[in-house]
Amino acid sequence: MQVREVMTGNIQVVSPHNTLHEAAELMRSLDVGFLPVCAGGRLVGMLTDRDITVRGVAEGEDPWEGRVRDAMTSEAVYCFEDDDVAEAGRIMQENQVRRLPVLNRDRRLVGIVSLGDLAVHAADEHLSENTLRAVSEPRSSGEKQ
Repeated sequence: MQVREVMTGNIQVVSPHNTLHEAAELMRSLDVGFLPVCAGGRLVGMLTDRDITVRGVAEGEDPWEGRVRDAMTSEAVYCFEDDDVAEAGRIMQENQVRRLPVLNRDRRLVGIVSLGDLAVHAADEHLSENTLRAVSEPRSSGEKQ
């Protein structure tokens, strides 16, 4: 089964130039805690509600002035829409992420695949179990969050 068969498409994104407040408002209105960050149609990072809190507000950023680019994770991991779901699960496990941006082969963002998508749609129940176990393990103290 390919990722395109289980992913969520038509997703909202935020720009690196948006304020942290604008991103937080969008997260609230969509009831999500994660937004892909795109510039010129290309994925340039990821922003979570935790990023806004820990890298933004806790570091003294004014939410109305601080920018997404200052709080986002710029080393975004992703998979391709034609990858097998097992590959998406492997990437999630290795990087301890619960949500993965999905790109087409032109490297344009086309969706998001989540741990929940794997659990509900993937035929291999061990894939979702193993992925959940791996992303839930504590990171060693020297690893980047």
